[in-house]
This record gives sequence, structure tokens and C-alpha cells, in this order.
Amino acid sequence: MNPVVKHDEWLFEQLKDAEFAAEYLNAANEDDDPATYLAALRKVAEARCGMTALAAETQLSRETLYRTLSVRGNPTIKTLMAVLKATGLKFSVKPTH
Repeated sequence: MNPVVKHDEWLFEQLKDAEFAAEYLNAANEDDDPATYLAALRKVAEARCGMTALAAETQLSRETLYRTLSVRGNPTIKTLMAVLKATGLKFSVKPTH
């Protein structure tokens, strides 16, 4: 009998890999709704470092991070860059075609 792996558990394990996490965020960025990207970034942050370590690294409270990385969040570029850096990732820009 094959073991059943729940989607969220599988995704959490996959997001620990930097390449997968970057592609996951790039895919979320394809959606025109910023809430999609923020929800994806929160999952990446939880998988790659955890919210407690993220708070320490970014010098933001866990409550602030949970609020900022929610579908209603509106982070500054400084906060986004700090979160990405703490997760071992960075912004990249490419032209649209």
C-alpha cells in the first residue's frame, strides 16, 4: 500500500529547496492579484526558516509578519526584500513579452 502524502506536507518539503521555492514564487507572481504572491511568500518563509527565525532575522515581530504576509497584507519593498533575504532568495526582474 502506498503511503498518502498530503499536498501541504509535500509542498512544505519541496519549498525547502531554493530552486523550487523560487519557481513557486515566480508562478505566484504570474497572478495579477498581489494576495497570491503574499500567500506564496508566507508558505515559503514558513518552510524555509519558520516565522520565529524570520522575525529575528528581519527584526519584525511575528505578528507583523503574519499580518504583512497575509492576503490583506501590503508590505513595503524593504520588508519584502528582508523576507526574501532571510529565506535565501532575492528579487529578479525580467522583461514581459
